[in-house]
Amino acid sequence: MLRFLIQQSRGLLLAAAAGSVAHGVCGVALIALISEALSAAPSARAGMAWMFGVLAIGLMLTHIVASGLFERLSQHAHAELRRYVSGRVMAADYRNLEAVGSAKVQSALSEHSANVAAFFVTFPAILSNFVVVLGCLTYMLLLSWQIFLFAVALIGLGSFGYHLANLRAIRHLNLAAEEQDRLFGHFRALTDGAKELRLHFGKRTVFREQVLGASIEQVRSARTLGMSIFVVSASWANFLIYAFIGLVLFVLLGDAPDQSRVMTGFALVFVYMVTPLEVLLLNIPRANLAKASAKRIDEITAGMAEHEQAVTSAQPEPLYQLALESVVHRYYHEQSDDFFALGPVSFVFKPGEVVFLVGGNGSGKTTLAKLLVGLYPPESGRVTLNGRSIDDSNRDQYRQLFSTVFSDFYLFDRLLHSGDGGADLDARGNRLIERLHLQHKVQVRDGAFTTQALSQGQRKRLALVVACLENRPFLVFDEWAADQDPLFKNVFYQEVLAELKAQGKTILVISHDDRYFHLADRLIRMENGQLSEDTTPRTRVQAA
Repeated sequence: MLRFLIQQSRGLLLAAAAGSVAHGVCGVALIALISEALSAAPSARAGMAWMFGVLAIGLMLTHIVASGLFERLSQHAHAELRRYVSGRVMAADYRNLEAVGSAKVQSALSEHSANVAAFFVTFPAILSNFVVVLGCLTYMLLLSWQIFLFAVALIGLGSFGYHLANLRAIRHLNLAAEEQDRLFGHFRALTDGAKELRLHFGKRTVFREQVLGASIEQVRSARTLGMSIFVVSASWANFLIYAFIGLVLFVLLGDAPDQSRVMTGFALVFVYMVTPLEVLLLNIPRANLAKASAKRIDEITAGMAEHEQAVTSAQPEPLYQLALESVVHRYYHEQSDDFFALGPVSFVFKPGEVVFLVGGNGSGKTTLAKLLVGLYPPESGRVTLNGRSIDDSNRDQYRQLFSTVFSDFYLFDRLLHSGDGGADLDARGNRLIERLHLQHKVQVRDGAFTTQALSQGQRKRLALVVACLENRPFLVFDEWAADQDPLFKNVFYQEVLAELKAQGKTILVISHDDRYFHLADRLIRMENGQLSEDTTPRTRVQAA
């Protein structure tokens, strides 16, 4: 993931990195100049003034340039990550997306993406301070190579300990990243399960303390422990620096020639180097946090397989015949605690007919609808459109044939029509809204709904409006009338379906409303995954 982001902004990253390196070089040169000026003769110091001014201005300008470029990189990386993850979600096979789950996707789009983007803000601090530390070591080498070797040995010892602590800290950060995904699922439950939580004090207490609270605490403790290990190791490294300064000043120098110059140079350089080294050590954990988040994004998106070829045209091809030929699908069935086999199913849909699909709960009706519209590929058998088999190369194009309102539908806040639109679309949408008695609640303005603060039944009527406006050849309604008043059931079954049929639409209605079965051209039943057609005459069932 980090490599992907770096490749996306290689030129900007190189420019920002060059600015950070220049900033570090200016800092080291400035401290070296100060060290030389402290032990130089007054006449020599006068000639160093202009160089001091140039370096000080260079230090300021390079900091501004590098920080500005990296801030721009951070925002660019955040946007690119969100585009990347969103693109993978929209391109993923639907079954894989169901397996990944919405909580992980939300976590990747929010916190994990923010952590990775933050890497590009901390990177200039890591790079420039690394240059400062490296430059200070080089200056120490010029002062005394013997003491320099001792310094390298001490830094090597500190780095080894820091590396061991780093490995342990990263394990805790990875655990926190994994728990973060589960925590986002609990956050969603706060709103999706709001009614249930308010109606049951015991359930609310258990959820708050044992589920949500435990997850929050696990993320907090794992991250705190991981970052604390970094802080302890960074403090140990700082102690080693000051210990080395003491050894240089009071033990190692002894009677070395030019003692005053060397002592002043080492003391000044080490005191100056403490802050860059501390900043370097404290920002490395943030880089590792970004690495853990990037790894988690990689794992999440890796589960979003893309086997299908993307659609080439939003325009559906004409429907002359759609056939399911010995289609079989297997999935886990909660009621039987076993895998449920649907099929083999064979059935032919023709233009302009209304087909009712009936059957008990858990019999496989919705799964059959998802197979029909191309959300699930069949495990065996085939789906054909106008005699042509549907496979991964054309399934996305095939799906453009359908408009659906599933029982777990999602209603967008606008119509999202890329073709026709404008005032005509608004007018057609508002006519349908008025027909469904929603005109006092919601309107279509500039292709967007004025509100979504509606009941579930009203939202479903609005979803019906959207499906009709899409003007697709095949419409699927999954228990659309289940939570509608009798008035709107009559409008749907006796008026809307009749008009859609008159337009030549093919319609599949999943329903339990037996009083309307007589309106179907064909009635098919699903029982235990097996499909059969009802050939008995259907008469209107009178209301009691």
